[in-house]
Amino acid sequence: MRRDPATERQVQAADPANSTWLSANAGSGKTRVLTDRVARLLLNRVPPERILCLTYTKAAASEMQNRLFRRLGDWAMLGDADLRNALRRLGQDGPIEAPMLREARRLFARAIETPGGLKIQTIHSFCAALLRRFPLEAGVSPQFVEMDDRAARRLRAEIVEEMADGADAAAFAALARFHVGDDLDGLTAEIGQHRHGFPVRPDAEAIWRQFGLAPGTDAACVLRGVVTGDEPELMARVLPVLQAGTKTDAKAAALLGGLDFGRPSLGLLEALEGPFLYGAKTSAAEPFSAKVGAFPTKATRAALGPALARLDALMERVAEGRRQRLALAAAERTLALHRFAAAFLPRYDRRKLERGWLDFDDLILKARALLTDPGVAQWVLFRLDGGLDHILVDEAQDTSPAQWDVIERLAEEFTAGAGARADVERTIFVVGDKKQSIYSFQGADPDGFDRMKDLFRTRLQGIDRALVELPLEYSFRSSPAILGVVDQTFPEGARQGLGREMLHRAFHDDLPGRVELWPVVEPAGPGEEGHWADPVDTPSERHHSVTLARRVAGAIRAMIDDGATIAKKVEGGGLRRRPVHEGDVLILVQRRSDLFHEIIRACKAQGLEVAGADRLKIGGELAVRDLTALLSFLALPEDDLSLACALRSPLFGWDEAALYRLAAKRSGAHLWQVLRHADWAGTETKAALDDLARHADFLRPYEVLERILTRHDGRRRLIARLGEEAEDGIDALLAQALSYERLEVPSLTGFLAWIESDEVEIKRQLDSAGDRLRVMTVHGAKGLEAPIVILPDTAQRDVRIRDQLLPLPAGGMAWTAPADARPDLLAAAHEARVRREEEERQRLLYVAMTRAEQWLIVAAAGNLAKDGSDWYSRVARGLESLGDAYAFGFGTGLRYETGDWSGAAETPPAPPAPVATALPDWARREAPARDRESPPLTPSDLGGAKALPGEGEQTDAEAAKARGTWMHLLLEHLPGTPVPKREALAHTLLSACDPPAPANAIAALLAEAQELIAHPSLAEVFAPGTLAEVPFAAEIMGRPVRGAIDRLIVTPERVCAVDFKTNRLVPSDPGDVPEGLLRQVGAYAAALAQIFPGRRVETAILWTRTADLMPIPESLGRAALGRLPAP
Repeated sequence: MRRDPATERQVQAADPANSTWLSANAGSGKTRVLTDRVARLLLNRVPPERILCLTYTKAAASEMQNRLFRRLGDWAMLGDADLRNALRRLGQDGPIEAPMLREARRLFARAIETPGGLKIQTIHSFCAALLRRFPLEAGVSPQFVEMDDRAARRLRAEIVEEMADGADAAAFAALARFHVGDDLDGLTAEIGQHRHGFPVRPDAEAIWRQFGLAPGTDAACVLRGVVTGDEPELMARVLPVLQAGTKTDAKAAALLGGLDFGRPSLGLLEALEGPFLYGAKTSAAEPFSAKVGAFPTKATRAALGPALARLDALMERVAEGRRQRLALAAAERTLALHRFAAAFLPRYDRRKLERGWLDFDDLILKARALLTDPGVAQWVLFRLDGGLDHILVDEAQDTSPAQWDVIERLAEEFTAGAGARADVERTIFVVGDKKQSIYSFQGADPDGFDRMKDLFRTRLQGIDRALVELPLEYSFRSSPAILGVVDQTFPEGARQGLGREMLHRAFHDDLPGRVELWPVVEPAGPGEEGHWADPVDTPSERHHSVTLARRVAGAIRAMIDDGATIAKKVEGGGLRRRPVHEGDVLILVQRRSDLFHEIIRACKAQGLEVAGADRLKIGGELAVRDLTALLSFLALPEDDLSLACALRSPLFGWDEAALYRLAAKRSGAHLWQVLRHADWAGTETKAALDDLARHADFLRPYEVLERILTRHDGRRRLIARLGEEAEDGIDALLAQALSYERLEVPSLTGFLAWIESDEVEIKRQLDSAGDRLRVMTVHGAKGLEAPIVILPDTAQRDVRIRDQLLPLPAGGMAWTAPADARPDLLAAAHEARVRREEEERQRLLYVAMTRAEQWLIVAAAGNLAKDGSDWYSRVARGLESLGDAYAFGFGTGLRYETGDWSGAAETPPAPPAPVATALPDWARREAPARDRESPPLTPSDLGGAKALPGEGEQTDAEAAKARGTWMHLLLEHLPGTPVPKREALAHTLLSACDPPAPANAIAALLAEAQELIAHPSLAEVFAPGTLAEVPFAAEIMGRPVRGAIDRLIVTPERVCAVDFKTNRLVPSDPGDVPEGLLRQVGAYAAALAQIFPGRRVETAILWTRTADLMPIPESLGRAALGRLPAP
């Protein structure tokens, strides 16, 4: 079968016979390759449970699983010819015979019926499942709960508060001495995130050495290296000369003259650095180096004579002293940090263990520890080794080092020892793209992609197998114009962080494409920022971000109103143009700044259908604020403001006039009191509030919210006024209510305090926004695409490292410091972090540009970077050799386009007209009345006497029935219980049943039951493996019968039902057994004959009074059933 080069490369990559390392460009169809590879593995009869596919997100796992099941489901229904074609497209080039077709059709059922389902999951989900499978070995609770961010914050805060007043108060006080600001939770969160960088016992000497200090160095040591004792005499010589010099010299003299060299301190040293050292931004020498040859001024230096050499030496000592001073301060801060972490982390881990909690990082770290622990790793891998033959890893460029460790340990068995068995082909498949690694804040390590490739190549070579390395260069998404500009934006030599090689090819080379670079909206000047009385957090109407937002919204409105079209591929080849709608547009920003919110506001003002923000803060959502206002009133009816807010909300829909009429002249009465007596206010509002007020004290917060939303139609009212996007906030509030009830004793006031104490943010899924415009960050758009992509946030953006902790080259973590207080070690670590951030910014731009299918618009507002490092300047440099000047309605920019953009929208072919068919006669006839089924009977309902004549005269019927219940309970539960525990169990069972057994009767009942269980003739009845209280259902003589068999013995040849009877009078012969009892055992025999066809059926009655096991001949039971009266 002939294939185009792009499809052929995909088929090669999906070949399950090879271990493959795949580098996939954006839009190159890697999800299809993954799905194809799994399908081909299944087609090669690999058991589904032996395949593990690890994805980066739950959405990606769900998408891949849906695609796979859709394909396997299609195969199950295709005819032979179509199925053969489908398998050939998949890459099955050999003969396709009937057995292979049958196997392909069975795959859907096999995949569905796999215990636990196909293992297509995120690595966190896999690690969670691994820990639940081996909880004892991993040291976790089998019922552990994954913590959310709120629970983690609260737990960290609790521990810090305990430390401040407890045994670790010294460690906390040392940290507090250096901590500046109020983000202590951020610091503790980073400590938890980088827990591997903190030793159990902090080593002060090692920290001192890392910072270039001799162990034991303190402030006195630093000062002794700078102040030698002759400085007062030197200053006495130098100061008069400086005072007679230039203004600069005189100023320095005034500063030096105010210093006390007789009492040296670090403050003295810091003061000397001003006149003696260069600053941070000097171009004359190294920053903070001594001003030897530059201070004092030339003429003054000549006047100093021999003192000049001594002054130069002092300046050199001050420069070295500054280096040591900063290193000492950083070392002391880092030591305080490590000592705090050494106390905090064990508490944090212990508290999580006590509560059965694991945080997000714990899942990976504990799974890694489980797979690397010498004591249990081999056992765990042995258990897994029998269950995994093929590992597939998606989005490998975003995998963290700890995650790679887990994958490495899983795959290590493929190439080592008995795991590298020749009779089974075991493969590793990894797909990723270093150019799209944008999640460093979640631990992503793009360099690990190449490092792990080298590792797996070496291991496979060790067993004479190859690692096939393939690139996917063709893009099935973007047009040639888009890809051409991408290549020009990142030319060779300007690809820091993107890799050495980058080649893009468009699969749809005839797809029209367009790239536009709009003119920059200049920053607002003085007087354009708005009136001084405007809110400080609201941009002015003339602010550049507002101008650009309106420009973007106006352009989208114009596209739709002017009938702009885009081309879409149609089945069978060719293009068809269709009009642009809002769902075609994806607006991507770097961060959720003012521009982000202004764009959403401007688009709504233009009447565009907007999906809303990709993340929302629950507390800021209007629907949530309306609901919490109503909850606040219900918690405190005297809260007039909350009631007023609720009345004005869509929940009740009052207008200002009605609220004013209610509140204006109430003479100090509360609003609720006035409302209850206001006849004009209407009954619906008062009835709803009355109902909620009556139930608020007795319902949980979730139940109150559900009552508002469902019983009183609150959900429909809120969505009707606020739009469908309000539903996300409503659902998030309900989820928070459930979370609160799991963690706290529920109360309405407690929930309100809980929801207001933390700013909860949720992520909205906008990948399927339908016909609505999407506005989101580039990070949130990973994996998405759109015909039209707009990048408005491309102006200058300074790199700001918000991390409080920095990794050191030799290992461990250090506490960062302000720029002017960083020693060389911290400065180098910070520069490395900035460099990595700048490289990720480049990759982020690549991801943003490659979301576009046909039309890419780049715009900017504000200042551009002077060095041209901003996104706008980068794209401009790439576009200038391709595009032409173009006059937009708001200025001149650049446009580059390929293909035909002049065509009008084509009307798609109309669907075939429905064929009118006459309704069959039965559709117009009334359905016949359905016969009412009689309720099922129990064996005891079959009638007949249950006791021998005369027993009723000797026994109270209710007491006999209760005694039978108690004995049945004991004979059901005691046989499988160890003898020493039977007495306690008997008391528990008989005291809790209905009716409870008297305390003085329990001992006798227990003795009788124990005697029966131990009786030699009854050994088979109570033997291990026999079944107690076995439910059954069957149709017997045309009647449904349901019941439970007291004891059932099942062997390959026979089944035997034993019925326990506690009658006082016991018959001596089966023929004397009362009719009702014969019918019961007859029913058991008839049911068992249906349930166990081919086996011999036996029945017996165990008379507990005499320990007599009486077999009942099958003929007696059948005859008793035959005497049943007709129904």
